[in-house]
Amino acid sequence: MAVNYLNQVKSREEYRKMKEEETKKVEVVRPQRKKLRVRLIPIWLRLVLLIVFSFIFLMAGAAFGYGTLGKGKATDVFKLSTWTHIGDLVNKK
Repeated sequence: MAVNYLNQVKSREEYRKMKEEETKKVEVVRPQRKKLRVRLIPIWLRLVLLIVFSFIFLMAGAAFGYGTLGKGKATDVFKLSTWTHIGDLVNKK
């Protein structure tokens, strides 16, 4: 929509005013688009992985502690008799 203002105006100020009015009319406010974030690992899978890794590291820590610090066999930590013995020691009457 090109308008030739040179024939209609007499001064530069009038020309500037007419250009400003035209730009105000043409200016359209566009809503900002929200960025769409695509997750590589879904939230439900993150929770499952958290639980699985927590269990693995808990067992590895117990095996390390019982085998290295407790000077026993590391595989004995997975036996039920070991835990009942530890429970008896803790709950000694």
